[in-house]
Amino acid sequence: MPYYVYRIENAELAMLKQLELINEFEAFKEAKNFAKSTRAAQSPEDTATIKVMFADNQLHAEEQLMEKRDQPIVMEHEK
Repeated sequence: MPYYVYRIENAELAMLKQLELINEFEAFKEAKNFAKSTRAAQSPEDTATIKVMFADNQLHAEEQLMEKRDQPIVMEHEK
């Protein structure tokens, strides 16, 4: 299964996330390094998130990214 690298626009008022497929890789190491270098090249004003997704296909990767997830609970000792 391939690894997909996405750029996710952080629109505060938007109901749906804006996803842009940047690249696709067969090996995690290549995808991870590409994502790191892309994040490092972002300007400070750029608030987009770069994520690597492992999925059967592009549609499944985008479905996973669009899922609504609860915020993690921060334990007292983690603060």
